[in-house]
Amino acid sequence: MPRSQELRVLFITPEVYPLCKTGGLGDVSAALPAALRALHSDVRLLLPGYPQVIAGVKYKSKVAEFNTLSQFPPTSLLSARLSLSKTENIPVFVIDCPGLYNREGGPYLDAFGHNWPDNALRFGLLSKIGAILASDISPIAWRPHIVHCNDWQSGLTPAYLHFHAGEKAATMMTVHNLAFQGIFPPGSVVQLGLPSDSLDINGVEYYGNFSFLKAGLYYADQVTTVSPNYAKEIQTEPLGFGFQGLLTARRPDLTGIINGIATTEWDPATDRYLVKNYSSSNLSNKVANKTALQRQMGLAVNANIPLFGIISRLSHQKGIDLLIQIAPQLIKIPAQLVVLGSGDAELEHLLFMLAQTYPESIAMHIGFNENLSHLTEAGLDCFLMPSRFEPCGLNQMYSQRYGTPPVVHATGGLLDTVVDCTSVTLANRTASGFVFHPLTAANLLDTIKRATHAYHNKKTWKNLQENGMAKDFSWNASAIAYQELYRLLLS
Repeated sequence: MPRSQELRVLFITPEVYPLCKTGGLGDVSAALPAALRALHSDVRLLLPGYPQVIAGVKYKSKVAEFNTLSQFPPTSLLSARLSLSKTENIPVFVIDCPGLYNREGGPYLDAFGHNWPDNALRFGLLSKIGAILASDISPIAWRPHIVHCNDWQSGLTPAYLHFHAGEKAATMMTVHNLAFQGIFPPGSVVQLGLPSDSLDINGVEYYGNFSFLKAGLYYADQVTTVSPNYAKEIQTEPLGFGFQGLLTARRPDLTGIINGIATTEWDPATDRYLVKNYSSSNLSNKVANKTALQRQMGLAVNANIPLFGIISRLSHQKGIDLLIQIAPQLIKIPAQLVVLGSGDAELEHLLFMLAQTYPESIAMHIGFNENLSHLTEAGLDCFLMPSRFEPCGLNQMYSQRYGTPPVVHATGGLLDTVVDCTSVTLANRTASGFVFHPLTAANLLDTIKRATHAYHNKKTWKNLQENGMAKDFSWNASAIAYQELYRLLLS
């Protein structure tokens, strides 16, 4: 299409901040469309009508009804606006189907933490409406050039469009985490209106079952994921999760584009949650936040001891078990440790016991706290991310922006965004953290000791901080990359 022509993009997502969010996808679904609209692409969201979505959008009006979709309950389509700020609104379409979406609990789980038993139907409807709006049978005038699907919940849209004989938009499938695959019994294929012969290795079949994600990966015109390195990793075991053969075959159509971060929300110069704001030109103000964090978490107040920390889901994927192994040795360096997060009950208990045993050196907060998260990013000297895999990661970018060099395992987006501190990278002003591989408790501890050594060299540490704070982690670069890929797809 001509560059002068405005791109029309339907962005299908099961969650969007601030209406509903269970992870990074919610943030991406707000930030990326906003950045694309700033580049003059006409991006509109398609969302399930959960109660918080219906209540949270503005200027709702019914624009279509779908009463003849034999597989699904009667459904209405609402046109509305999502307010991201006083000046920024994004057009959204909301699928109003009370029988599938109007219930207590989360988007995917009930109040007891169990998967909704009809999730295949709930997200089959999201995919089906997306396919209708992207085709010549759409009941509304606005038609997208591109349908941008996100994770398994919208993975059937490319499949539905593949089997539609009429005109249709091009399709892009973005994988935010390949570990979540949307697997259902094989009988769901016909129930959701796909041909029975699509339940095949060259189709939606996945080890005898039916996978929404496999449908998206197989039928989409373009596949993307959230970092260049993760795009390589998922073509092999173990991070391919059984899809590595398909993804290797699709290598010409597979692209990794790193996520951005909300640079207005995460800015130490203006962050309202900090005790003292600072920037790379007045880094001395950072120590006030360290003191405040040590006091708030009950640690010994000491400006000269390195303070390490982590904000994370407490899970095996995030390497929390390795951190627990080395914690007693870490504090003997000497150093302190702060942990914020929740997750696996056993990991929570072990961390709690460490904090009880070493109260002046180790502290933890179970749960999420926005205020404390920002203060922690500013108050830490060094951020820890020993993830076994990390498709993109956000905290390593927040940390660099806050002059808090991260220690990361060389995987996924961590390897794409953090440059290891060496004599060469210090000399060329690219060093921004500490990268290690392979992932073992011993390597993690050795890298923390290496970071501690650098911390006690004021010139080296200031160099690291300034390099990280100078990086551009805004969404603009990511949005430009997506826009170029859209145009390439249409050409």
